[in-house]
Amino acid sequence: MAADGRSDGSGRSDAAVVRDALGVGVAVGLSGFAFGVTSAGGGLTVLQTCALSLLVFTGASQFALVGALAGGGNPFTAAAGAFFLGVRNAFYGLRLSQLLALPRAVRPFAAQWVIDETTAVALAQSTRRGVRIGFTVTGLSLYVLWNLTTLLGALGAEAIGDTDVWGLDAAGPAVFLALLAPMVRTALERVVACLAVVLGLGLLPVLPAGVPVLVAALSAPVALWADGRRRARTESVGGRDAVEEKR
Repeated sequence: MAADGRSDGSGRSDAAVVRDALGVGVAVGLSGFAFGVTSAGGGLTVLQTCALSLLVFTGASQFALVGALAGGGNPFTAAAGAFFLGVRNAFYGLRLSQLLALPRAVRPFAAQWVIDETTAVALAQSTRRGVRIGFTVTGLSLYVLWNLTTLLGALGAEAIGDTDVWGLDAAGPAVFLALLAPMVRTALERVVACLAVVLGLGLLPVLPAGVPVLVAALSAPVALWADGRRRARTESVGGRDAVEEKR
């Protein structure tokens, strides 16, 4: 550690990493209130709602699960949709395991905090010390706040009664989109998102609740396959042009 408080090498100061991590943790953690309201309004008890946040702890999957259940979907179908949304965290873990290099005994506990926000903050750091601080502070602050606001939201939903009357049934989808929107950056990701919306909304009237989400997940492999075919054609044409130029 240098005398000015910065990490050795090109790393940022610990205070800057902590500040950014807390900002993300607090901002996203407060949205747990919307999940608590949505879950309780969808028919889950306060205990079930809090158990989801404590054990699942990935907002997109939680909103997808309670949304499907509230819509009358089969519990297994709802759980499958939530599972597929959460699979991305496994890929985050593969990368973070290399950057964090945590002791084996700690890894199972750290795995609970491998989500979009902790991954984003950790990957933004340039040193292992910064990665560990960013991951830990983001994970701890977000976990505590998310679960606390989940409880408050669930209790508040019970107190106000029918959430549909207050329009709070829209809170879940709104927060879900807010969490998802920053991840859509490239043209291919936009294509996947648009195709998923078309499939999900188009099939909503004809398929049981929860099933459109599973079908919409097919947009990713379809878009990747189409993009691969396009790249292959482009490379093939480029190769032929190069050969003709040499001639």
